[in-house]
Amino acid sequence: MTKLSVNINKIATLRNARGGETPSVTEAAVKIQEFGGQGITIHPRPDERHITRKDVYDLKPLVTTEFNIEGNPHRSFIDMVLEVKPEQVTLVPDADDAITSNAGWDTKKHLDFLTEIIAEFKNAGIRTSIFLDPTPELVEYAAKTGTDRIELYTEAYAKNYTQNKESAIKPYYDTAVVATDFGLGINAGHDLSLENLKYFADTIPNLLEVSIGHALISEALYMGMENTVQAYLKRLAKW
Repeated sequence: MTKLSVNINKIATLRNARGGETPSVTEAAVKIQEFGGQGITIHPRPDERHITRKDVYDLKPLVTTEFNIEGNPHRSFIDMVLEVKPEQVTLVPDADDAITSNAGWDTKKHLDFLTEIIAEFKNAGIRTSIFLDPTPELVEYAAKTGTDRIELYTEAYAKNYTQNKESAIKPYYDTAVVATDFGLGINAGHDLSLENLKYFADTIPNLLEVSIGHALISEALYMGMENTVQAYLKRLAKW
């Protein structure tokens, strides 16, 4: 079964809008795991507009499932990840002022850069994943970096799902097939929701993990967190 990792950035966004510690990102992480979530994802950015460096360190001892830290691998990010030692680091090429992640890596162009950074993380025993557009020709270069996994950037799929789901998923399926041939694990994330997740998970081969934040946290406002986490797990179930 594909694992569900819940991105809790939006919990931090809500907290920071008011100041103080409510809602608590640490309590949210604990509860999400109690409700069946199989991982916690965070994406700290340099301006700390949602997850802060303090959150990263506070969360580490509380994540008993899988801790996934996403981010652009600036030196300060690299050093923090090496110190915290999450189970997984996901490298995302987002600009510092980006509202949210909006592109995957050009693994051919940045091959040497990524290879060097990934070696640092792997030497520390941290699993690595590269955020990647659904572009099969980039998979070969991703594999050359030494990464363990790729994370398929699913915004285009989510955007086009209601118009033609078969067409929307085709480049993702093609990329996943190539990634499997190269021995890479496959993760996915960005704009996946209760509406579009099941078809994606049922169609993509060897999908190991999805990271879902914005939609899940938004749906939890209406459904409650426990019900929402359970609903996502049911979408991922294979029976």
